[in-house]
Amino acid sequence: MPTAADIAHAIDALLKRRDGASSICPSEVARKLWPQDWRQHMSDVREVALAQMREGRLLITQGGQVVDAGRPLHGAIRLRRPLADD
Repeated sequence: MPTAADIAHAIDALLKRRDGASSICPSEVARKLWPQDWRQHMSDVREVALAQMREGRLLITQGGQVVDAGRPLHGAIRLRRPLADD
């Protein structure tokens, strides 16, 4: 069973394959770690993404806007690295 560290590593690995301003869908992470039942683990990916956002290592966006890390996440989100102008 993948741990939070495994999820964080998967997020990092997927983002490293993209250019700096590009984002990934949390489902890409879940599909990589749990190919058979990835939907059941979306909340695990979201929790780790929120922790990384609070640490300043990641941004979570919705509709192109950065979300508030203190609010519950609903709907489609994207994960990306912070940029110099964020």
